[in-house]
Amino acid sequence: MLEKIIALIKEISAFSVNNSEELELFRLKYLSKKGLISELFEDFKNVPVSDKKEIGQNLNLLKQNALEKYNILKSNLSNSEETDSGFDFTRPSHLYSLGTRHPISIVRNELIDIFTRIGFVVSEGPEIEDDDHVFTKLNFAPEHPARDMQDTFYISRLSTEDSSPEDILLRTHTSSVQVRVMQGQKPPIRTISPGRVFRNEAISARAHCIFHQVEGLYIDENVSFADLRQTLLFFAREMFGKDTEIRLRPSYFPFTEPSAEMDVSCKICGGKGCNVCKHTGWLEILGCGMVHPNVLEACNIDSKKYTGFAFGMGIERAAMLKYGVNDLRLYFENDIRFLDQFKTTL
Repeated sequence: MLEKIIALIKEISAFSVNNSEELELFRLKYLSKKGLISELFEDFKNVPVSDKKEIGQNLNLLKQNALEKYNILKSNLSNSEETDSGFDFTRPSHLYSLGTRHPISIVRNELIDIFTRIGFVVSEGPEIEDDDHVFTKLNFAPEHPARDMQDTFYISRLSTEDSSPEDILLRTHTSSVQVRVMQGQKPPIRTISPGRVFRNEAISARAHCIFHQVEGLYIDENVSFADLRQTLLFFAREMFGKDTEIRLRPSYFPFTEPSAEMDVSCKICGGKGCNVCKHTGWLEILGCGMVHPNVLEACNIDSKKYTGFAFGMGIERAAMLKYGVNDLRLYFENDIRFLDQFKTTL
């Protein structure tokens, strides 16, 4: 029996494996309940008393060597499998193509951030509106051309029991949200209304039938046109750079008096003139003015106590100026080559 034990010790010492299956065969052959070492321990009962000490010591040494060998083989095999997995850990990681926000969303979020930093809060409203909120309460005369089918998408006429039919339409501006705010909230009011609007216009590089606006409203006591100008100058320089210049030109809007259109110095051509700025060096960016007293009264706000200003701009136009895009249609074509150029964390 002693010779058999010594032979197994040498056999185990020289044993090697190449895979997990061979390792399992080693365990079954030597260390399992029916393995060779277990059989030797069973035969140990029959060893003469005079030989038990020497054989017992060698038998324990055999078991210890087998366990140590098994652990060494297992460890080496595990390291070998990790190294030989076929994967080169020195290779750079795979660069997945990450999506980006749409440039309209980027500029919309930036506009919101600029105005919320000076106290404006965001208000939203329905895209499908009624004539009262889109036109009537904003001082549009019944014969105003903006009410015509050439400019407005009408959906239907809603009949009511106690009044004449009411026009239901796609809003042409987000000023309708401002009307809802003025009806539901008492001054002071300081809000911006971002959203999508619709107008029946021919699609070109400078116009589209669907576009996005951000409109602002500030109503309080003693609000002046100077407050409006400083607010817009702050916005322009935060949005387009500290060297941006603005100019205000007299204009007309039914819901403001006096009214103005604001231009910013064209960043696309640097003031030299291009097709976007119509070769003037200036790009019209928004309309603005002091809220008309008729609008305040229509929304149950005392026009003798409160004054306010309002402004509205197209997000597409701001994005064109910010990114140097010279065709409005690019924002709606979903061309991945165009959209992949915009990276942002906003």
